Amino acid sequence: MTDLPPNAQNPEENATNDVAQELLRRLRQKQGNWVEWGAAIASLLKTGYNPQDIFEATGFEPIQQNQVVVGSQVYNSLEKFGVSEETRSHYATRGSDVLYELRLLTQEERAAAAELIFVHNVDADEAREIAKALKEFSYYRTLPEGFSAHPGDAVAHQVWKLARQNADLQQRSRLIAKGLRFAHTPAARQKIEQLLTDFTTVPQRPAPILPFYRLEVEEQLPRILPVVGEMPLSRQDLQAVPIMTEIEPFRMVKFAGEQAWVPLPGWQVLLAAVDPVVILANSDRFPIQTQSQIGPVVVVVDRAQREWDASSYFVVENGGELDFQWFETEPEIPLLGQIIIIVRPKKILDEELTKDSWQIDE
Repeated sequence: MTDLPPNAQNPEENATNDVAQELLRRLRQKQGNWVEWGAAIASLLKTGYNPQDIFEATGFEPIQQNQVVVGSQVYNSLEKFGVSEETRSHYATRGSDVLYELRLLTQEERAAAAELIFVHNVDADEAREIAKALKEFSYYRTLPEGFSAHPGDAVAHQVWKLARQNADLQQRSRLIAKGLRFAHTPAARQKIEQLLTDFTTVPQRPAPILPFYRLEVEEQLPRILPVVGEMPLSRQDLQAVPIMTEIEPFRMVKFAGEQAWVPLPGWQVLLAAVDPVVILANSDRFPIQTQSQIGPVVVVVDRAQREWDASSYFVVENGGELDFQWFETEPEIPLLGQIIIIVRPKKILDEELTKDSWQIDE
């Protein structure tokens, strides 16, 4: 395996390449403990390496990288809330998979859960159940009757609920044994023991189906474009809009300061544009008028396309203001961008009519 260069864009904000290569070497040779591995991988990710780079250079698979990075962050938070030295020493040498399961808990809950898991010596699968029980228990404004705020009682309460919903005697017995194992207070143990003689079952309400949707075609995922403004505009206005960078897979856009944006369907012409911006105008601003009705339009201009083309319209500067023009021959004035699409607003036949859906149905 070879050391790969980072993908960092700004070296001033990243660690030096020598430091990165040293981290890669330590990871490749498995030097230190897993907590140190997690810190090293997190540092490399910040310097611009991607998980595949690190995998090829060290042998740490991306899923393992995520586990040790998150697990090490959980480990570092344990010390802030006073876990025992025995517990801390235990997790310093093993347990990244267990601590990873505690990532959604608060730092205080993580420490309590880590102590409980260490005492009962549970694996990652059971740790996930414990984390879920603690998180759900934290939602109660008033503690359930018979159960204290101790994490053991929180787990016991979760098991108590599951046992009451289970009519299968074998499964019910297994859950009761688990509840007694984790119950911390006498009152919690008593609540669990009552299930040995009370065989009443409480129907479980099924969780609702998550509203997942998948975007099937490009046009369902709009392209968000920065708006220069409404005509009249100057050349400086057009050039002042910063180049926008989209973040896949959802074309997320980040920006700072005041800026207007408009979403447009993912038409191929828009996806192919290099530096598109939007100008708001009326349809009568164009040199050739073919439509009978004049109204507002969205004019999409690709600022990267400045080479003359006899089949295209362009944005130019005319008397200090932006103008739309077509040129039969190559012009001598600078072209500021090519008009790639003009969008009319959705046509509404009768605004008042659309307010009454029953009228439309008829």
